[in-house]
Amino acid sequence: MFETERVEKLMLKKDKTKEKNCLFFASDYHFEMISLPYINKSIKNNKEVIVISENDLENTINKLLLQVNLEDDEKDKILKIDWKNNDFDKFKEIKEADKEKRSTIVFIKGKENYIKNVNKNLENWINDDNKIEIIDCYDINEIEDNVEEITKKYNNILVTAGMKKL
Repeated sequence: MFETERVEKLMLKKDKTKEKNCLFFASDYHFEMISLPYINKSIKNNKEVIVISENDLENTINKLLLQVNLEDDEKDKILKIDWKNNDFDKFKEIKEADKEKRSTIVFIKGKENYIKNVNKNLENWINDDNKIEIIDCYDINEIEDNVEEITKKYNNILVTAGMKKL
């Protein structure tokens, strides 16, 4: 009975909130390869992109951008994103974007507990009527036994080809 009630509450929460998006990655490079086309497209559509990560991604994104086939100006815009793991500064950025009603995409990348904590904190920093799209990015190596359970909480999944309905 308890499990059924919990699932119903999750479904109710899912229905009342904005679209919930997720991504699954095997390594930092894999995360970047999956997210890069979406990030590039979002920047072209004048959306702000913020990456909140449990670890610093600056080195891997620099190496990756040397290998990908993008225009130099596109690479420059991607490199202007703060890829370091400085959560407090990023929370301030998100709060400012929310206050100014800017279209913003926030990637939250890390282990399951990290993602839960960041989302909990974000709820206190931003309004419900925001223009902020959140993509929770899970380390598949950590949650491989729970993938099915985790995907039930989401409407969409980001894959290399783009956002797909679940």
